[in-house]
Amino acid sequence: MSTHAKRERLLLAELLETAGPDAPTLCEGWRTRDLAAHVVVRERRLDAAGGIVLGALRDRMERVQEEFAAKPYEELIQLIRTGPPKMSPYGIKQLDEAANTVEFFVHAEDVRRAQPDWTPRELDPVFENALWSRLEKAARLLGRKAPVGLVLRRADGQTAVARRGTPVVTVTGEPSELTLFTFGRQDTARVELEGDKDAVARLHEMGQLGM
Repeated sequence: MSTHAKRERLLLAELLETAGPDAPTLCEGWRTRDLAAHVVVRERRLDAAGGIVLGALRDRMERVQEEFAAKPYEELIQLIRTGPPKMSPYGIKQLDEAANTVEFFVHAEDVRRAQPDWTPRELDPVFENALWSRLEKAARLLGRKAPVGLVLRRADGQTAVARRGTPVVTVTGEPSELTLFTFGRQDTARVELEGDKDAVARLHEMGQLGM
């Protein structure tokens, strides 16, 4: 049975391939070639990928990523499509699903929504629920740098508190859209923000919240 992560991986590879190496993305400063190199380095060069979260390793990560970005674009796409090497921890199905479902979903949308003619992608309820489950667990981490109190609310009324405090801003939308919002894609996320006008403006200016 195909996992969510595997499905999103293949979709991301297809979108990158179709867009070509020099198309825009929602990742500031990155074209599709840069995004593809990032994905490959993240799961194939763990010695450098730590720079994603550790400042001390950031320079090394950027150097390695530049080296991969210089490779033939078709090679990068194939590395994404075929997945991590056998000895990589990402080769474990459960870890792949836990670590890559959101990662690949967000980056697939980074490619899709950077195009002028993009339209919302209809996701099945099972996948929306899977995204909500991950969002609930990561809400406090994602919202820890928010400048205001932050509540994430599904269209069906379920909520997750991302940051306690006042004033409070409530962000409402489907789990997929809430995921994109909390990962800094506020300009394209289809959500509604409710709360004090100044608090909403401060939250919108934050960019990526916690990761």
